Amino acid sequence: MLSRGNTAPMFFRILSKFPQSFSFCFAYGSGVKQQLGYNSVRSKRNMIDLIYVVDNARRWHAANLEQNYEHYSSMRLLGGGVIAKYQESFGAHVYFNTLVQIPEEDVIIKYGVVSTKDLLQDLTEWRSLYLAGRLHKPVEIIRNASSSKIQNAIDENLRSAVRTALLLLPEKFTEFELYRAISKLSYSGDFRMIFGENKNKVNNIVRPQIENFRNLYSATFDDLRHCLQLPVSGSDNQICTQDLTEATILAHLNALPKWPIRLIVERQTSGRYRQDTEDILIGVSRSSNYQGIVASCLRSIVWSSSVWQSIKNIPTAGIAKSVRYSWAKALKTFS
Repeated sequence: MLSRGNTAPMFFRILSKFPQSFSFCFAYGSGVKQQLGYNSVRSKRNMIDLIYVVDNARRWHAANLEQNYEHYSSMRLLGGGVIAKYQESFGAHVYFNTLVQIPEEDVIIKYGVVSTKDLLQDLTEWRSLYLAGRLHKPVEIIRNASSSKIQNAIDENLRSAVRTALLLLPEKFTEFELYRAISKLSYSGDFRMIFGENKNKVNNIVRPQIENFRNLYSATFDDLRHCLQLPVSGSDNQICTQDLTEATILAHLNALPKWPIRLIVERQTSGRYRQDTEDILIGVSRSSNYQGIVASCLRSIVWSSSVWQSIKNIPTAGIAKSVRYSWAKALKTFS
């Protein structure tokens, strides 16, 4: 299960400042979970990142404009309906307000708003791998999912992450390498990793959170014990092994979410779709380059969503905040 920490009272106080009509909320990032290179999770330099999942984006933004008008850029002049449409139209379908001061808690937050339907689509189909990727890693659950649909989609997303990571790994690997492969799924192809993030970000996320990763994926590992053997206990450098028969590789490929499969089919047929999907995946499972095929498709998904979401975030933050936020990110490239 995704983790809940002992900082809940602060999060609950922050949440009380927002409209309560959201169906799920989680916090993520270096301001919430320990990463190497940061002295403290609660360091003032670490902004707290929050995601609000709402059933009706127009109503939520309209209510939030009444409560927190100053959080928005000049887009607030357009009203909740236009903001909701902008949120749901392109990119990763998330609307962010960034560098929001919460003086009572002496923290700065960035919060994203996503419609329930769009979160469910990303978790189950990996159309953007934007929020799905964040939920591949340990996060802080602030409000539990209000429906079994969300929780079931979260569980499906975790299973997809493990199967995809196994497709990218050799027969033998360490437990650390497994969690690193999972975490890299949503970073490989992200243009911000070229300029805007610490080059060791994935290692920095995984190394201090091994136990959290174990807890997060324990149920998924149980489901896959027929093809994945993990060490019973001990160091994260102990060797894991997986079954690499064509049948198992094909099973992993068939279990991929909709959009990676769609890209694999498009690229293997040059967009002509003259073969059944199953036949194409059988061919990929027999290819010596199946790892490269899968990795390339994932990079394409992440590249597109990261570019468009970053462009989308400029007017939502406003020019001044965009420059401040981008500069802070750029510094991480050289830290």
